[in-house]
Amino acid sequence: MRDKLEIANLDELYEAILCLETLDECRLFFKDLCTVPELKSFSQRFQVARMLTDKHVYSDIVKETGASTATISRVNRSLSYDGSGGYNIVFDRLEKKKGSEE
Repeated sequence: MRDKLEIANLDELYEAILCLETLDECRLFFKDLCTVPELKSFSQRFQVARMLTDKHVYSDIVKETGASTATISRVNRSLSYDGSGGYNIVFDRLEKKKGSEE
């Protein structure tokens, strides 16, 4: 029963995020929701995923992002082996958005 409640609450959070309409609204919501270290961690993992997708090597990623090799490996595993494809969905949509704005 508890697992169902946790999933329902997580889905409610996802629905809340989907209600946000602007970058500014996202900033405000995530500023309220997360601590500064949590936001830095999310941002770092996202940048690591982007760089891995762009075929950067670990040493360049460490240098540019400050991420540990353990973090890079964890993100790489999500991208390559056991992830759900979420990073790729976002990167594809951002690329399409960028292309339509040019």
